[in-house]
Amino acid sequence: MLVPIKSGSVYQHNMLRFLTAGESHGPVETAIIDGIPAGLEITEEEIQSELDRRKMGTGRGGRGFIEKDKVNILSGVRYGITLGSPITLSVNNMDFDNNLKIMTNKSVDLESMKKSRLTKPRPGHADLAGVLKYGFTDIRNVSERASARETVMRVALGAVAKKLLSELHIKVASHTIQIGNITVNSNNYNFEKILTIDSIDPDIRCLNPDFSVKMKKAILEAIKQKDTLGGVIEIITRNVPPGIGSHVHWDRKLDSKLAQSLMSIPSVKTVEIGNGLQSSHLPGSKVHDEILFDNNRYFRKTNNNGGIEGGISNGEDIVCKIYLKPISTLGNPLNSVDIITKKKVQADIQRSDICVVPRAGVIGEACVALILAELCLEKFGGDTIREFKVNYRNYITNISDHVSSV
Repeated sequence: MLVPIKSGSVYQHNMLRFLTAGESHGPVETAIIDGIPAGLEITEEEIQSELDRRKMGTGRGGRGFIEKDKVNILSGVRYGITLGSPITLSVNNMDFDNNLKIMTNKSVDLESMKKSRLTKPRPGHADLAGVLKYGFTDIRNVSERASARETVMRVALGAVAKKLLSELHIKVASHTIQIGNITVNSNNYNFEKILTIDSIDPDIRCLNPDFSVKMKKAILEAIKQKDTLGGVIEIITRNVPPGIGSHVHWDRKLDSKLAQSLMSIPSVKTVEIGNGLQSSHLPGSKVHDEILFDNNRYFRKTNNNGGIEGGISNGEDIVCKIYLKPISTLGNPLNSVDIITKKKVQADIQRSDICVVPRAGVIGEACVALILAELCLEKFGGDTIREFKVNYRNYITNISDHVSSV
């Protein structure tokens, strides 16, 4: 995602921006992230650890057993230390198939290309909308980029963002709270336990073992029925100081930026901040978090607003939920229309996951980390990690001084 420079504005030096590139079955997935200060320690092994988490979980399709998702740092890092210049990351696609080779080979005749194209759009996918937008006659031209394969690079970039946030002791974690119609209560979460969820329950990533068993059975049943399942993930961020984001412009609000980032994950159809859905049908007296003061700091006993008020972090945990629809590629395909013949057909069947929910939390963490890294850099600035941390500490001191003096 490139952040556009608005008309009449000046280039902001401490601006985090990133761009991903690549198709699902192309030779490589690539990403560039710009704005990371010099002096941050980051290794391929640390990034790889996040990519390995993305591969875990029940409901994975055949692609997961093919891809190694081995990351390579191509620029911006020397001897494990960032240089302040753009960081380039790449992941090779092991499943680079012959269909895309045919499409990119100018020596192949037109008839061979026609035989390889996909023409039966899947309901719920970008297939038909993308074909109409760009005037294609082959759905692959859309589906290859619309694929969730793109998120491999956002997870890689998120690993860099997480490492930056760790310099400020900010941590991001996630867990599964719903798959299909099986829902576990998430209100009394244990954050430290969620941080270790991958070792506790690598298949489902659910804190409640009884519900995890039920969720896994639901996925296995969906596999038998050649169907798919969606669900809900909760993403929690701890130690974000008050004052991240802004109330003064719509596009600088923390919750609006988080919502955009999380909504961009394939299959996500709803983003919730705090207890937003429940709050919509309760009176204000049951929703808003009362403000208390003790030990020279403000705090709240409840966190219905999810750590954000007026577009600004308030110092409590930032809590987001993402609601994912079922994958649109079905083993028993739905009805569709062939884009060439215009005849009624069944949608194309492509190799796909049955349920992405157990892995979606890792992607959600990355999206949250990237936004928080962006806004922390905007707030604290600095060309080096040392300067970044000094500015952060000064800000925290200023908040303490302000509280004491008022």
